[in-house]
Amino acid sequence: MNDQITQIRAVGQSHPRREAREKVTGRIEYIHNLRLPNMLYGKIFRSTVAHARIVSIDTSEAAACPGVDMVLTGEDIRKIMPDPHFGVMFHDQPVLALDKVRYVGEPVAIVLASDPNVAAEAVALIDVDYDELEPVFDEMEALSAETFVHDELKPGIPEIQFLKGVRDTNVGFPYQLRHGGDVDTAFEEADRVFEHTFRTHPSAHVPLEPPVTVAEPTGAGLTLHTANQSPSFVRYEISRLLGWPQHRIRVRVPYLGGGFGAKLWIRLEALVAAAALLAKRPVKVSLSMEEQFYTITKHGATLKIKSGLDKDGRITARKCEVFWNGGAYADIGPAVAFHAGMTAAGPYDIENVAIDSFSMYTNRPVAGAMRGFGHPQLIWAYENHTDMMAHELGIDPLEFRRRNILREGKEHATGTALNTSSVEKVLDRVAERLQWGKPFERGEGTVKRGRGFAIGIKASIAPSTSEAIVRLGADGSATLICATVDMGQGSDTAHAQIVAEVLNMPVEMVHVVHPDTDVAPYDTGTLGSRSLYHMGHAARLAAEDAKAKLEELAAEVGAQPGSNVPIWELFARKNGMPVGHVVGTASFIPDGHIPPDPMTGQSPHITPYWMLGATGAEVEIDTETGRVTVLKMINVADTGTQINPKIVDHQISGASIMQLGQTMQEKVHFDFGQVTNASFADYKIPSMLDIPQIETSILDGAEADGPFGAKGVGETGSFCVSSAIANAVFNAVGVRVSEMPITGETVYRAMRAAAGEPLEEE
Repeated sequence: MNDQITQIRAVGQSHPRREAREKVTGRIEYIHNLRLPNMLYGKIFRSTVAHARIVSIDTSEAAACPGVDMVLTGEDIRKIMPDPHFGVMFHDQPVLALDKVRYVGEPVAIVLASDPNVAAEAVALIDVDYDELEPVFDEMEALSAETFVHDELKPGIPEIQFLKGVRDTNVGFPYQLRHGGDVDTAFEEADRVFEHTFRTHPSAHVPLEPPVTVAEPTGAGLTLHTANQSPSFVRYEISRLLGWPQHRIRVRVPYLGGGFGAKLWIRLEALVAAAALLAKRPVKVSLSMEEQFYTITKHGATLKIKSGLDKDGRITARKCEVFWNGGAYADIGPAVAFHAGMTAAGPYDIENVAIDSFSMYTNRPVAGAMRGFGHPQLIWAYENHTDMMAHELGIDPLEFRRRNILREGKEHATGTALNTSSVEKVLDRVAERLQWGKPFERGEGTVKRGRGFAIGIKASIAPSTSEAIVRLGADGSATLICATVDMGQGSDTAHAQIVAEVLNMPVEMVHVVHPDTDVAPYDTGTLGSRSLYHMGHAARLAAEDAKAKLEELAAEVGAQPGSNVPIWELFARKNGMPVGHVVGTASFIPDGHIPPDPMTGQSPHITPYWMLGATGAEVEIDTETGRVTVLKMINVADTGTQINPKIVDHQISGASIMQLGQTMQEKVHFDFGQVTNASFADYKIPSMLDIPQIETSILDGAEADGPFGAKGVGETGSFCVSSAIANAVFNAVGVRVSEMPITGETVYRAMRAAAGEPLEEE
């Protein structure tokens, strides 16, 4: 309106999280607290065997239990969902088991009752007769096993229809990348060749709010109140399953009590929707903490990496084979195999690269998206491998990396250039903060100290879409309507700051409407650190559209440019009183995405931006027990412009703490498919006493195409923690840990083996 008005700075300021007061006073809305009139509670009967044909399901005793309204099985679901199989990439997961069960804990039946305790008691009365089949649990055994988790692959999206009808395989999805010349010839010509194998194990997301959904029949439609990170997808998938137009499905998502990928795509929504429609009453299903472990896990993986080097210590060839343990159903596993697999060469300038990345079916619980999307596992392998080569060659690990890193403008193994993301600056910063090369106190007696570092790269997800609406009111406030889910990352605050910056108003005057598919436009999902970049752009563009329309209104009602007429007066001149709105809309899809060649994985524009991070670690080891204490972590991140510096710092440190737990102690233990540590009593996440000194260092600079120069940071702090600690352990005691988690027993066994006194395996 007036160029002379002082610009109110919103972007770049550490504004308080807008939901903070509601959270600390207990007033915030969570679905776990939702109660609807006449509501039934659902409790799930789960398989007790890992792989079997279902011979019969006897629900008669449970159905006769006083207070039970209904007991549903897979055959009942078919009454309203003719093909009751869901999935984001493959339509392979039944709402309730049909014909077979494929993992311990798979939902087989659900009991509905007005009292959740009655429903839980009735579940114990269900009897299922199984014809057990040979299970397969390990991703490597699944390659050659004679038992198949699925008889036939069931791809659900156009891009993978080439797999339709493929039978007798546990390879759910194969991805390959080929870069440069013939990699085998390059290995033959190499002066040195190094080959190593690494493993990671499944871990659990364990958000403090387990998955929960309430489904409510509403006239000719259905409303889902759910804790989910992708409400737009839920609406689409439920409409597909029911054969309904999407407008009959409404999905509401308030705040989440944590997500980390555990609440993406479909979790409980299909089952609860079907139950509510069959019961003709609202139905609520809240999982217990134990049930989370049978619902979704992080991928365990076996990673084989081979590198050829010339006489100057430069990597000339790399071959990677990655096998992801995806569990019984595909979920988003094929995308993990693709998105993580394509960066298996790391942030290194390697002329000849061959990568094969396989999503494997096994008889374990489903593995899906988790913070980092496969990259922490991948970086665990290639940064251990990098350090091992450097030490074998007698080259300082920092110098070795400097010889081999990608530099600005160079082409990554995917064929996409590295622009506005400097590997060299990240590497130099972590070395500087770790004081690499300077004297270091090595400990004394039985306590040894060491330090190490690692660097990693991730491509942002592409292509994806975000849409936003900004409504500017006569009272001078603005409302942002979008489907980004704030699950603790602070997206509501950051997006409000972007809108405030465009409209030159205080951040407190921008309100954010939580995702509701009857109101909010489409968004791909809150995942992969995409929201700030994609929805940030959509919010910016929608705010600019609203601003332009306000200027049109001003001209229409005779306000002269620069006259500084209050907004309320503009609307009063237009409508006779100070009421009304102008509405800005926008849709954002990054420009220029080129899908990779299906045979080579090559693309000149595979990602809208690169994410780069590094971690330095200092550790202390008790050589009598192998116990590792992490004393210090230094996280370096290329974040572009920081929309809210305090939130950025918390995002990076929070990611590093989460990965610290999965590095040092977290592992889902299985006994013939049964989870044996499915509680916080046995599955230990880091406590305050486990958290070391943490430093965060942000690189200065803007992302060229980001909203106000910003890009996502939610995963960056997780990338390199595991490999930095492993490298520090080697630096301290000279043994290499190739399998996570890095427990005291693992380190002690490695030290004894290195001393020629190996311990017997238990």
